[in-house]
Amino acid sequence: MGEINIPSYFLCPISLEIMRDPVTLSTGITYDRENIEKWVFSGRNDTCPLTKQILVDMELIPNHTLRRLIQAWCTLNASYGFERIPTPKPLVDKAEIVKLVDNAMKPRSQMKSLCRLKEIALESDRNKRCMETTGVVECLASIVTSNIVSPTMDDGAAASDEALSIIYVLQPLQAGLKTLVGKNGEFFESLVKILGHGNYQSRAYAILLLKMMFEVADPIRLTSLKPELFVGVVHGLRNQISSKALKASLQVLIEICPWGRNRIKAVEVGAVSVLIELLLETSDKRSTEMILVILDQLCACAEGRANLINHGAGIAIVSKKILRVSQVGSERAVRILSSISKFSASSNVLQEMMQVGVVSKLCLMLQVDCTMKTKEKAREILKLHSRVWRKCTCIPPHLLSSYPS
Repeated sequence: MGEINIPSYFLCPISLEIMRDPVTLSTGITYDRENIEKWVFSGRNDTCPLTKQILVDMELIPNHTLRRLIQAWCTLNASYGFERIPTPKPLVDKAEIVKLVDNAMKPRSQMKSLCRLKEIALESDRNKRCMETTGVVECLASIVTSNIVSPTMDDGAAASDEALSIIYVLQPLQAGLKTLVGKNGEFFESLVKILGHGNYQSRAYAILLLKMMFEVADPIRLTSLKPELFVGVVHGLRNQISSKALKASLQVLIEICPWGRNRIKAVEVGAVSVLIELLLETSDKRSTEMILVILDQLCACAEGRANLINHGAGIAIVSKKILRVSQVGSERAVRILSSISKFSASSNVLQEMMQVGVVSKLCLMLQVDCTMKTKEKAREILKLHSRVWRKCTCIPPHLLSSYPS
């Protein structure tokens, strides 16, 4: 760039790059629109990055004077590689969104309006929040519900799928999500039905939205979930719609399994077997950790432990993951083995744990660097069945020496 010095007031305080669309906050500080929208909307912050003041008013006021100065400066210094910054497109206003929402409720203009709403949402985070304040989420939810409960048009399924995708694109804030959760349960029930009968894309969106909703749901709702939900979630895990949907399904089970009889409901629809099969296949660290967390939760009930023991690879694959994934993975795997050794330790189970290397792995845990909590849990399991395992010939001598007395 030679000797050119860029005026400091042309630079965004967040990125220190030349501002393309300068806007001023209520605190009087000017930022580039893209940067501050990421901070406020995507990052969901309510403070001015520079002054740390609370933003009572989230309105971003275009700084036209500064933008024109920057454009003129870039034109003047074009020979140094600075391109003139184009004038930003006009922002969508609430009146246009309200009109599109109205038209989206009319059969003849529904799909066209939904497509335009999606375009607007994808343009910027500012548009997403603007749409949310004009009731778009509630409108879209009603379209999904009405077309699932009682389809009235030939392309009702297509409209429902499009509305579902827009809700996900909008990434509603917590208040919007709570509205969806509490709205007579209709939208929630619609998502459950989509999990069972929708196409691949709609099922993916349904599980992603359920994940978001469960994160803000009242615990009372989590204790009264219907078996159909568990069927749909496990079905999604079995079919592995997409990597994102898979992790969302796992997160849903993590959120709901601790409540009420949800563990048993999950076990009854085959969750343990599906999770073990996933554990055998996946090499993804985060997915493996999440699967082990769920299996730990399910092994807190007798039905879950029985399912894991009866699966030919259950105990072996859990043991294999110790010291191979992460501290979280090792801790959860040891907890699963602890539940089995405490409450389901028949002679056959103890024999299998020796044969598949569980005892050796637990002895190794006492010699390597791992968390004290995990090490104590391993020692506890070994002590519990020392009469059976201590003289085991399948434990290498260098590991047997660490067997707790």
